[in-house]
Amino acid sequence: MKFSYSKAEKLKSRKLIESMFVEGKSVGVFPLRLFYLELPETERVPFKTAVSVSKKNFKSAVKRNFIKRLLRETYRLNKPQLPEGSSKKYALLLLYVGKETPNFHDMEKTMKALFSKFLQQTKN
Repeated sequence: MKFSYSKAEKLKSRKLIESMFVEGKSVGVFPLRLFYLELPETERVPFKTAVSVSKKNFKSAVKRNFIKRLLRETYRLNKPQLPEGSSKKYALLLLYVGKETPNFHDMEKTMKALFSKFLQQTKN
């Protein structure tokens, strides 16, 4: 079990992020929404991930950054739930849509539920 979140796993391509909103699919468990798009098989890592928090809901950059750190940490710890050996590779965008500042335990429960919903949807 590898609990790292390396540079290669971070989604930074603006074009890919924009195409996720247009062509990609989404799954949600309040207060999280996961947008995903299948990547070509040439990628080195099974998942490329980005996190985002709305500036509309959280005006303070300090709060937005706190929530993004929390999202990245819960993703890093729950990443082993996702199948790494599969032939399909995905770009993931975790979007926090709630209006309240979350705590770690609630975020972790939500992340686990979101990943199980994502796995069910991608199996079909």
